[in-house]
Amino acid sequence: MEYKRVLSIQDVSCFGQCSQTVALPIISAMGVETAIIPSAVLSTHTYKFDGFTFKDLTDEIPAIAAHWKKKGVNFDGVYTGYIGNVKQFEMIEGIIDDCKANGGIIIIDPVMADNGIFYPLFDQKYADRNAEFCRKADVILPNITEACFLVGYEYKTEYDETYILGLLKKLATLGVKEIVLTGVTFEKGKLGVAVYDALKDEVKYYFGEHIDKSYHGTGDVYSATVVGGIMKGLSVYESAALAVDYTVRCIKATYNDDAHWYGVEFEKEIPYLVKRLYE
Repeated sequence: MEYKRVLSIQDVSCFGQCSQTVALPIISAMGVETAIIPSAVLSTHTYKFDGFTFKDLTDEIPAIAAHWKKKGVNFDGVYTGYIGNVKQFEMIEGIIDDCKANGGIIIIDPVMADNGIFYPLFDQKYADRNAEFCRKADVILPNITEACFLVGYEYKTEYDETYILGLLKKLATLGVKEIVLTGVTFEKGKLGVAVYDALKDEVKYYFGEHIDKSYHGTGDVYSATVVGGIMKGLSVYESAALAVDYTVRCIKATYNDDAHWYGVEFEKEIPYLVKRLYE
């Protein structure tokens, strides 16, 4: 089945190339109709911007959902990213129940932490509710920190394949069919993902070049590309591999532009992404 319409639920950072402002153009460019529900609206993202504005949109979500239900709107896929607070999880679960088409797929990026610590406003209580939410997913896309917080696994910066496999198996106890664990590395100069098929108990790795420069929003670029690939009928592994290659190219496209420190110039590499998708 080739999925054609996806709902993206996450925040809108009006400036900064992340969340919805990344998801919408990338998934749309991949040939998938993309609708959105903004969980919150921020003037900028919170990384290296101070004084940003924040408007919580929790109260708007039920009205949007009710209107869609009345009109019979449904989606072949639902993709969630940054969820603003624990109240929103129950609302989104209701949207999934009401609006997911028969045979639709649920893809959850449990955005909440990185480098061993929570993002601002999040804590273990949020992580526990996020883990419960992940039980509705067919595919989840956590980084290593998020994965550890979801299932109470020890976070390590140095690890081997045994550690990664143990973490993947622990995540599978949430009932998820497939897991894409991001930010995995076993050797210097290589960074990629571990893709775990829980039904087959099989893990596959895919690595790209590890570029020694960090940009906000690359995780959103990655996740959006995975979602677009799955919606177009690629396997989870094929989508994950494509997303690694595309994200690396986006970082390289931005690397020498010191004025563009707030995100990656993903737009420049969209022609590459579309060409790869239809090769």
